[in-house]
Parts: sequence; C-alpha cells; structure tokens
Amino acid sequence: MKIENLCTANSVICHYLAEMRDIEIQKDSMRFRKNMERIGSIMAYEISKTIPYNKRTIQTPLGVSEVPTIIAQPVLASILRAGLPMHQGMLEIFDKAENAFISAYRAYEPDGSFTIKFEHISTPSLDNKIVILSDPMLATGASMVLACKALLKNGIPEHIHIATIIASKEGVEYLSQNLKFENTTLWVAAIDDELTSKSYIVPGLGDAGDLAFGSKK
Repeated sequence: MKIENLCTANSVICHYLAEMRDIEIQKDSMRFRKNMERIGSIMAYEISKTIPYNKRTIQTPLGVSEVPTIIAQPVLASILRAGLPMHQGMLEIFDKAENAFISAYRAYEPDGSFTIKFEHISTPSLDNKIVILSDPMLATGASMVLACKALLKNGIPEHIHIATIIASKEGVEYLSQNLKFENTTLWVAAIDDELTSKSYIVPGLGDAGDLAFGSKK
C-alpha cells in the first residue's frame, strides 16, 4: 500500500486541519464541516493527478484546442455518517462521479470493548473503475478494511484510493497488513502516534461525526 501524507509539506490543508483540531473552533459545527469538505476537495485534486487522461480537441469560439480530459470519473464512496462532508468536497471536483455509501459502526459492549458492525452498502459496479473511499478518521483501521472488503464484493476496481484526514500509526499498520488489494493508496493529512484503550486517536480531534452533525446515543 502506498501512503501519501499531504502535511509533510506546508500547504493550506495543514491550516484547515489545525482549525479542525482546535477545541474552540470545533464549537462551530458548520465551520468544522466546511473544513472537512475543503480537505476532501484538496485530496480529490491531488488524486486527480494520478488518474488516466486523454487529449480531446475542443472547439472554442475562436479556434480549436487540444486539452487533457479525464477518461472516466471515479466512484466516490463514503462510510456514513462522518464521511459525508469529505464526500461532498470530492463531488465538487469529480462532479460527474458515481457514488457509493457504506453503513458501518462501532457496537460497544458494557466493558467498553467494541466490534465493527456492517449494515448496508449502496454501490454501482466497481469493475475496472477507480474508487475513492473517504472517512475522516482511521483509528484501528478495522472499519476501513471491512468497508473495502464489502466494496470488493461488487467488482474488482482498477485502483482504490483511501482518503482520511487523521490516522493513527496503528491504524495505518493494520490497513497495510489486512487489506490485501494490491492497487491501494492511502491519502492522509496527519498520522498521529497514539491510540487510546478505547481506540481514540491522540491528539486527534475527538469524534468527527459528532462534531460535524451533533452527538448521538
């Protein structure tokens, strides 16, 4: 698995991530969602540099121009619900993309342990397509592996791009060891060192879904 860490060099994505981590700015859920959306758009732009193009002859009012255009737009996939703002940001770039949605969540036990539960997937055929799967937090990596395996039951894509904002080192390692699809690239804005006993990333930013959409039971 190839890893592209976008904050190893300074860019505006680092600024948006700083605002997402800030405990005071986090109180504005609209701004939190907007920053997720912006990072999704930036990641989509970076991914766009890796996909196939061909040259088309375009008629302008004054002549013709040969310009590279995307051969086929990717399938944008998201893990509900936290991935939705990133998904929207990517749709701003890939505006003719097909879309897939996956319902997966942590089912907690009384002792605080949890298992990842998969409920539903809605997706087009993925055969020979480029797939971009987004979820803002890669903690243990278990839900991401489960989501990829669910997607692969609906066709064998040309390439899977996994887009996440913050990952733990443990999650990246788990993904590398357990996701067996060879043509995979992980796009990430930050890789944090620590994962708590309850599988929260530290320093992280908290629960991205709750910060974007409100707390849940």
